[in-house]
Amino acid sequence: MIELEKIDRDFTICKMETIENVDLSQEFVFVQKTLDEISMVCESAHVPENAIAAETGWKALKVSGTLDFGLIGIIAGIANVLAEVEISIFVISTYDTDYVLIKADNYNRGIQELRNRGYVVSASTEYI
Repeated sequence: MIELEKIDRDFTICKMETIENVDLSQEFVFVQKTLDEISMVCESAHVPENAIAAETGWKALKVSGTLDFGLIGIIAGIANVLAEVEISIFVISTYDTDYVLIKADNYNRGIQELRNRGYVVSASTEYI
């Protein structure tokens, strides 16, 4: 069974022109760069002044443990449960695991729906 950990912090998804002023010393900073854009997710209290756009009001769940690259369907399963109840998500993948961001106004309902479908969702003492 997949276990998820709540991260009880507020997050913002940003569009950046550059990564100047991005404080990489913060505990949660995710920066993605493609040919088309630079995106960043950070705690809402640490949004850089040079953000072009910022979407506030996100909460996060972390998929517990280290995920093997051969695992299939982890995010698809979570996304399907939430899509069925019309809750949108923003997903971040790292080398070891995945994070699912849910708008704060749907966060508790999303957690309940995941629990109803057999997911274990616990508070993370590491981040609280």
